Amino acid sequence: MFLKSSFTTLIVGVFVVYVLHTCWVMYGIVYTKPCDNPKSTNCITPFLASNPKLQLSIYTSLRPNAEGGHTLIHKEEDFDIDKKFERMINVSLPKKTRNNGTLYALIFVHQVGVNPWQDHRQVHLVAQLTTYMVPKPPEISLIAGEDQTQVNQYHPVAHWRSRLTFNIVGDHFIFDREYLPSDVHRYLRKMVYLPLLFVDELSNRVKDLMEINSTSAELPLTLTYDSISLGRLRFWIHMQDAVYSLQQFGFTEKDADEIKGIFVDTNLYFLALTFFVAAFHLLFDFLAFKNDISFWKQKKSMVGMSSKAVLWRCFSTIVIFLYLFDEQTSLLVLIPAGIGSIIEVWKVKKAFKIQVCWKGAKPTFLFGKLDESEKRTEEYDTLAMKYLSYLLYPLCIGGAVYALVFLRYKSWYSWVINSLVNGESCQIETMQL
Repeated sequence: MFLKSSFTTLIVGVFVVYVLHTCWVMYGIVYTKPCDNPKSTNCITPFLASNPKLQLSIYTSLRPNAEGGHTLIHKEEDFDIDKKFERMINVSLPKKTRNNGTLYALIFVHQVGVNPWQDHRQVHLVAQLTTYMVPKPPEISLIAGEDQTQVNQYHPVAHWRSRLTFNIVGDHFIFDREYLPSDVHRYLRKMVYLPLLFVDELSNRVKDLMEINSTSAELPLTLTYDSISLGRLRFWIHMQDAVYSLQQFGFTEKDADEIKGIFVDTNLYFLALTFFVAAFHLLFDFLAFKNDISFWKQKKSMVGMSSKAVLWRCFSTIVIFLYLFDEQTSLLVLIPAGIGSIIEVWKVKKAFKIQVCWKGAKPTFLFGKLDESEKRTEEYDTLAMKYLSYLLYPLCIGGAVYALVFLRYKSWYSWVINSLVNGESCQIETMQL
């Protein structure tokens, strides 16, 4: 008992330390120490402090370095960094882009009347206007058997990013060279730093993507600009780097899009509250798994417990996991569901006293015997499940027929899984009643 309490205390202590460390890291991201003495040689001053006249020019190119030609698609001759705007333009696509190629946007902020390619005071960034993703398969009616156009569900094709969002830090912040944040160091040049231009990749959502084909000669592009504070810029840089790292670890475009939605569609203060709630939810999930495993590890008899309910719960948990997998749910939800399914399978092994014996490469399953008390529990359990089936089976069959006739699914597999999920949910709720 003491060891269990000590283990739980250790986990809670590690969790508290993790939360406090995260709060400290977030404070370090949002707060930047300014230069105390503006006349000091350690101070890095902004170029915008002299109120220069700036121009915004946006080009498209087949390569990120504009080799092979570039095309001007938009310019703001009297560009005010403090003035928010949104522009709708049409962009002509080169032949290579229409043939599953890539297109880049080159965003320049430079002095008025000076060619951006010759302005030594210019600042620019490159944004990719296309991305590659597996197209969404068409929905079909299983009962009608409609013949739909075949789509390669495994070959990624080029998609158009219909939104381009970029920002410039409007604060005339004076940096201290000794306390220069590493995340903004990439944007600074010399002791007078140019405007901090930032392309907001988090605003590129899956819902805004448009599939490109050979007939897509021209596509719309929404240009959105707004000034941004230094603290928000640093926070956004860290979030974009985190999303990029997740994609490198195998997260799909859909998984990354769900994470982007957390930051883009949510107020930062509400996001902080959501972080604490999610962190505590993760802790409680871990403790629940731990207590469930500890309870079943010590259990030697099934007296007073329904073994059939354990079996059905295991089956329904696996079905729900397959449903989440079929819907390509985020790994943040899919992984805990998978762990829960493994635990339920282990509980079935304990409930039915199953032992696995290996004879070479062939497994043999041995079932333990029930005592008199467990046999009486099984009789009551069988009688209860019999009366429950009179109500449950017609509801499950009726729901499956309704889904087959009136709803549309991508495949027979999706229909079967969805019907099983609805049936298992109905069964669990009925058993709880």
